[in-house]
Amino acid sequence: MIPALILGRGGSIGFPGKNTFPVLGRPLMEYALLAALHTPEIDEVYVSTDSNEIKRIGQKNGAHIIDRPDYLCTKEAKHQDAMVHGYEYVKGLGKEIELVVLLQCNAPFVLPKQLSEGIQALRWDATFDSAATVSEYSAFTPARARFLGEDRQIINYLTQEQMAGANSERNSQGKIYFTDGTFIVRPECLEEIENGPLPYPWMGKRAYAIPNWGGLDVDVSWQIPQVEFWLRAEGFTETTLPYA
Repeated sequence: MIPALILGRGGSIGFPGKNTFPVLGRPLMEYALLAALHTPEIDEVYVSTDSNEIKRIGQKNGAHIIDRPDYLCTKEAKHQDAMVHGYEYVKGLGKEIELVVLLQCNAPFVLPKQLSEGIQALRWDATFDSAATVSEYSAFTPARARFLGEDRQIINYLTQEQMAGANSERNSQGKIYFTDGTFIVRPECLEEIENGPLPYPWMGKRAYAIPNWGGLDVDVSWQIPQVEFWLRAEGFTETTLPYA
């Protein structure tokens, strides 16, 4: 079976209540939930959280609830530990798991067709450990990234040697892609997560790219207009969904 595991805790310092913030008349988290519910390959949907409101939204849509323990709900808790906890909960129910779809309450930029594509890619090619949606953000190449020193000195993130061939042009290092919150992984990726490469050890060593655009994890309130723009471009309105 293929479960979808949606992660979201109640506490958020940068954007309080972000996971349930209304967007086009629906809680932000409902978009990832609806995508999972409308994906034919997904058998069951689980929501891992400590928030009563998130639980209520999940239950209203027919999702199973996983009560996330307090130690996995702090700002210091690692996202990957919550993933493993959710996976072990589902596995503990006696389920024989083929793949796990990992979604986030604050990452609404996903459609059923993308989830189906990732699942089929892993079924067709056993050399892939995972699949993930990716969006192009070439303007944010690492060559343009900076640290700030204690005296506000601007310091390059990369060394001059690492920036060989880079210049001020946006595409000087080619197209740059970022994962944007949706992952489909083989069980082994979670069972052996301590061996996975950083920064996202749950992806394994070889991942398939599911094309997306404009995706991100919503962490601040000014990103909400980007969510609304994406949703409307993909056919969402306050009263309709772009699903057959």
